[in-house]
Amino acid sequence: MQINLSELFISDGKEKTYEVPLEMETFTCGTEVYPVREKAPVVLHVRHEKDRQMTITGHAALQLEIPCDRCLSPVLYPFEIEIEKQIDMNASDQDRVDALDEQPFINGYSIDVDLLVYGELLVNLPMKVLCSEDCKGICNRCGANLNIEQCQCEDSELDPRMASIRDIFNKFKEV
Repeated sequence: MQINLSELFISDGKEKTYEVPLEMETFTCGTEVYPVREKAPVVLHVRHEKDRQMTITGHAALQLEIPCDRCLSPVLYPFEIEIEKQIDMNASDQDRVDALDEQPFINGYSIDVDLLVYGELLVNLPMKVLCSEDCKGICNRCGANLNIEQCQCEDSELDPRMASIRDIFNKFKEV
């Protein structure tokens, strides 16, 4: 959803509150794609300070379905995002790159709300998501979800440096 800011440039101190629907259906991060399961309208309060300087504050709430890092079960992860941005509409794209303040959500006099929320999600994405603190994960041999079932794999983990000795013992068992 695009918000046109040109109506705010009429006078200094002019402000407006926008409530816009979030159109994002999925969130893509690298090679991962997470579905957006629940979303509320994004509320943005935009204020024209002076000389095309804008202050944007707002709030976004949504839930992503992210797989558990241990067992890969889907987890609904809620996000409550507070938005606070200072924008200089006089700055060119090159000026923003030079200042390390790239703002891809700005296109001319418009703000792309989905891109604004996308950038905030990137910053707030957790490093690890677990379905529960005591998640047992999956078996590294058979792939069974250890939260649901107990697999029949041998659970003794041997030192790989001892593999040749294990092979000798296994050879004598066959005779």
